[in-house]
Amino acid sequence: MFEPILIFTVLGFALGIIIVFADWKFYVAENAKVKEVISILPNANCGACGFPGCAAFAQALADKDKNAKSNGCVPGGADIAGKLAEMFGDTNSENDVTKTAKIHCKGGVAEARERAIYDGIPDCLAAVLVVNGSKECEYGCLGFGNCVKSCPFGAISVNKNGVAVINDEKCIGCGACLSSCPRKLIETSPETQKVFIACSNHDKGAKVKQYCTVGCTGCSACTKAVSIPNSIVMDDFLPKLDYNTGENFIVASRKCPSRSFTDLVKVRPTVNIDTKCVGCGNCTEACPVKGAIEGERGERHSVNKNLCIGCGRCIASCETHAIGIWGALAYSERYRFSQNKGQIS
Repeated sequence: MFEPILIFTVLGFALGIIIVFADWKFYVAENAKVKEVISILPNANCGACGFPGCAAFAQALADKDKNAKSNGCVPGGADIAGKLAEMFGDTNSENDVTKTAKIHCKGGVAEARERAIYDGIPDCLAAVLVVNGSKECEYGCLGFGNCVKSCPFGAISVNKNGVAVINDEKCIGCGACLSSCPRKLIETSPETQKVFIACSNHDKGAKVKQYCTVGCTGCSACTKAVSIPNSIVMDDFLPKLDYNTGENFIVASRKCPSRSFTDLVKVRPTVNIDTKCVGCGNCTEACPVKGAIEGERGERHSVNKNLCIGCGRCIASCETHAIGIWGALAYSERYRFSQNKGQIS
């Protein structure tokens, strides 16, 4: 009885010595800055920085990983970016352009035809694997909410029409939802751009019309409606919007016959022409909406508020700077206008 106890005691003592030695031998001093960074970060662990959580991001910053930037914390914004830049001597402390997620589909139960009844696991990936979804459209939102579960900020929901929608007030553009959608319907784009193509269908127009009333038919009307060349190009029967050109896409969205665009600004500001107007007529030529600006040449012109879509093209055309923007209810505080480019965002 005594011998087993002695043996296990000796073994335990020996293992203890080995563990202590290993701990001493392989000890890595913890960088004090890691703890400091973690205390600054919001600890949302959203992954928007490109690392698996705030602790990993903090460690990467401390290790001077080239992929870790002081402005990498999206939820933290400019305040945290500034603190981290000061801590690590990073002069590139300005945040990148703020982005929000956009879902490129709005064909719900009311717009998109169903080809079958799916009675399986309420999961988008499962539906795709089993019967490729119940919708006739093979590119549309399935509405089971995988993206809802993936969002750490509660910014996504599935509406009554069975389509996922983004809450702009909650979305921080972290991108956590992008990989959750098996049909890749979600992407992030500049928060200031409120207009986007809400369709991902690459079928030909005649086929699309058979099963979705808001699906893009590839008619190219939007490409002709932009004021800046190549702001929209067609790619496999679907428009691609280039937000870097400065185009606001308001006119393009209004010209779309199938209403495939979404404009997040519910009420667009309209323009007003003041007494400096000399009636040159430049504004009527620049206006894409017939009858939105009226008046005889040489006389002060007027704006038909019911027809004006707030695209702003007339403002840049006015030589006397007689045209200005009027606010748009509660949306005015989020409205931005650049007079030198004549663009509204």
